[in-house]
Amino acid sequence: MSAATSARDPFTSRFIRNAMAQDMLDVETEHALALAWRDKRDEAALHKLITAYTRLAVSVAGRFRRYGFPLDDLIQQGNLGLMRAAEKYDPENGARFSTYAAWWIRASMQEYVMRNWSVVRTATNAAQKKLFFHLRRTLAKMEDGEIRTEALSSSVARALDVPEEQVQIMLGRMSGHDLSLNTPQSGSEDGRDWMDAIADDTAPTEERVLGDLEDRRRRKLLYGAVQTLPEREQRIIVERHLSDSPRTLAEIGADLGISKERVRQLEERALERVTRLVRTSASPAALSA
Repeated sequence: MSAATSARDPFTSRFIRNAMAQDMLDVETEHALALAWRDKRDEAALHKLITAYTRLAVSVAGRFRRYGFPLDDLIQQGNLGLMRAAEKYDPENGARFSTYAAWWIRASMQEYVMRNWSVVRTATNAAQKKLFFHLRRTLAKMEDGEIRTEALSSSVARALDVPEEQVQIMLGRMSGHDLSLNTPQSGSEDGRDWMDAIADDTAPTEERVLGDLEDRRRRKLLYGAVQTLPEREQRIIVERHLSDSPRTLAEIGADLGISKERVRQLEERALERVTRLVRTSASPAALSA
């Protein structure tokens, strides 16, 4: 649903009319309501405070419509920011609630726009956020022909005081919305969609199955060969080569009551036996037996 359609929705239109018809609060009333909510958790006071300034959410939402999101969704996000402002507002700090709430409303809508603009995160730091919300306005101020195309990103970077590399990235991200991979390719005569153009780098199913079978066969041969070793050599091979946390020669030697050099000798002899047994078991003659 487009923003224009949302604006003509009867419920949204009625909500906007009601919000704009609410009386603005004077300083004393606003302060009293904020104190009642902060100190007494008076929900009636909170309701009056929120209702009076819902017009702020409506007003800010109108400025965010240029990003192409439904107006009612933007207003809802603004109301969430308004609730957040009421929760964190300190009536003793001297600032009007309306001024404080306007910041939270904008922040809530900015977060919504960035979160839903693309499946790829558009802005992940302060510089990128600044770029996202000021890039188009900055570009609009630059008259056609005033700046060469190749110098555009550097000019924007200077104007917004952000790295040129981030300007180039953001220009690419904001060049258009995401497209479904099921969208038909333009000019395709056989109805192919973009999903058909993605190469599958994985091995064919038959190759994967055969590879898995071969891996299991080799593991079976290896563990079978290890089990033929004497108990001490079997332990050395398992703890040195088949464990997620291999132990050192010195550690194993301490457990067995022998020197680490003796452990090394036993390990070398055991590896030779295992290698010989695996090769013998994997030979064509053994496989055909």
